[in-house]
Amino acid sequence: MATQGLLTLWLTAAVLAHGDHEHQKNMAGPHKSLWYNTLPGDGGTQADSVFSGISTFGRLPYLPCLFHKDIDYDIAFIGAPFDTGTSYRPGARFGPSGIRQGSRRLNLYGGYNVPLDTNPFNSWAKVIDCGDIPVTSYDNTYALHQIENGHFSILSRPPTTDPTKPGPSLKGKTLPRVITLGGDHTITLPLLRSINRAYGPVTVIHFDSHLDTWKPKVFGGSPSETASINHGTYFYHAAQEGLLRNDTNIHAGIRTTLSGPSDYENDGYCGFEIVEAREIDTIGTEGIIKKIRERVGTKNPVYLSLDIDTLDPAFAPATGTPETGGWSTRELRTILRGLEGVNLVGADIVEVAPAYDTNAEHTTMAAADALFEIMSIMVKKGPLSVLDIDPPADEDTKDL
Repeated sequence: MATQGLLTLWLTAAVLAHGDHEHQKNMAGPHKSLWYNTLPGDGGTQADSVFSGISTFGRLPYLPCLFHKDIDYDIAFIGAPFDTGTSYRPGARFGPSGIRQGSRRLNLYGGYNVPLDTNPFNSWAKVIDCGDIPVTSYDNTYALHQIENGHFSILSRPPTTDPTKPGPSLKGKTLPRVITLGGDHTITLPLLRSINRAYGPVTVIHFDSHLDTWKPKVFGGSPSETASINHGTYFYHAAQEGLLRNDTNIHAGIRTTLSGPSDYENDGYCGFEIVEAREIDTIGTEGIIKKIRERVGTKNPVYLSLDIDTLDPAFAPATGTPETGGWSTRELRTILRGLEGVNLVGADIVEVAPAYDTNAEHTTMAAADALFEIMSIMVKKGPLSVLDIDPPADEDTKDL
């Protein structure tokens, strides 16, 4: 009998306790000042630990730009995870995520670039990470269309700054800048097609150990039209399609072997001048900067394409076609900073294949730091509304 009474009391207490749940208040956690502290000096709000959180480029805000057409920005990062145009080691499809991982420390202390005296993370420019373009790995022709159309969707909308002011595009509009994370170097062809729809033919600064202007019959791509477009022939196609401004384009860091001297002759027909990697031993970084600036001029819209194999494999082993005898990370960053004032309308970095990297992430960090310099000179130049650019000889304004 006593046991039954105790059971009744226990059930009654349980029911009453359950009824009280509706009236209970959630306990507040620790005060937010414990993790958002104001730092002294030039500091602001304390960020998450550099090793925590999701990976975006430089810990920038992520916004799904391809899904939401009303998102605006001045500089957007977008990934193009494509590597089926590679001739040697595949793996650059993981480049966008690897570069983001390698960039986690860029904004650790606030992102101030000391040599360029600017902070690209805290300036007039709204900079975001738009994620990746969805790219099929089963059909190269369709994948290149996806990259072109995805890039153009990001490129063709009004920027945050000066959206109604005149700019250098074919329609006289001001557009945002787009920095693409590759992907193998084949992606530069659809990116230039997108840029051409906005600006017409552009001048290209090409950092690479390889020419990438080979005729398809020379570089293993003659069996079919699809095979003819790969990471060694895309500039040949870009020249054939009229995407490049004649005789203003330049390679920097070249040191590859050739099929013969005719490769250099063909390169000239494609509109390029060559700066060999070994020239740094005689003219130094200043001489290389001088050659690039004299070639591209001050009145042309310029697109910069950076293959990470510009660096020596000692500094960037994780790439599809490594070549010894390249530049150091310090030398490349110095040369990039020397391009301050050039009319950059867009850029890409390619051929980062993280599977071949060291555990210390040498290559992905080097790629991220190179983009930090490119991003900084874009910010220092100001919005594209301020550019003084000569129009192309033959304008085609069907897209913008």
